[in-house]
Amino acid sequence: MNKKVFRMPNPTTITARTSSITNAFVNGIIPILEPSPEEIIDALEILGMTEETICCAYCGDPHTEWDHFHPLIKNKRPTGYISEIHNLVPACGKCNQSKGNKDWKQWMLSSAALSPKTRGIPDLEERIERLTAYEQTACPIRIDFEKIVGKDVWEQHWRNCENLHQMMHDCQLFSNEIKKTILESIE
Repeated sequence: MNKKVFRMPNPTTITARTSSITNAFVNGIIPILEPSPEEIIDALEILGMTEETICCAYCGDPHTEWDHFHPLIKNKRPTGYISEIHNLVPACGKCNQSKGNKDWKQWMLSSAALSPKTRGIPDLEERIERLTAYEQTACPIRIDFEKIVGKDVWEQHWRNCENLHQMMHDCQLFSNEIKKTILESIE
């Protein structure tokens, strides 16, 4: 009976955070360009919104954040897109979390949990048309980071990331030994 009402906390490990480290190595180099008030108004206009009618571009729910329309990271590397108004759309938390780093249109039409299709959003095709127009009009900046900083600097950046991952792995093995010793002392 007690097991029905009790559950141990999930254990955590040092290596469970490797994806956070990789994301930090990508996000740490991506520029953020603050939009002007006019750029925000223009973006909303293309999306068929105003400051008063702003909502999630994907589903129409109240917006809580701005989502990277094109993901910044894919396959543990930067896509070349940056944080700037032409690569951001208003979104709700459900859509932003569900979309993740997927292609926006494929995700919207997918059976992913909380995707607009899965949630039965009635004006889905109209939303896709507006987002397609936004994509074609806004032209988000896409950068070849390696070309700008040079091959040697770029490779060193990713070696640093891999070195940190290896260090985390080594630290995890060491932590496992410490935990084993501690457990043996209390048994």
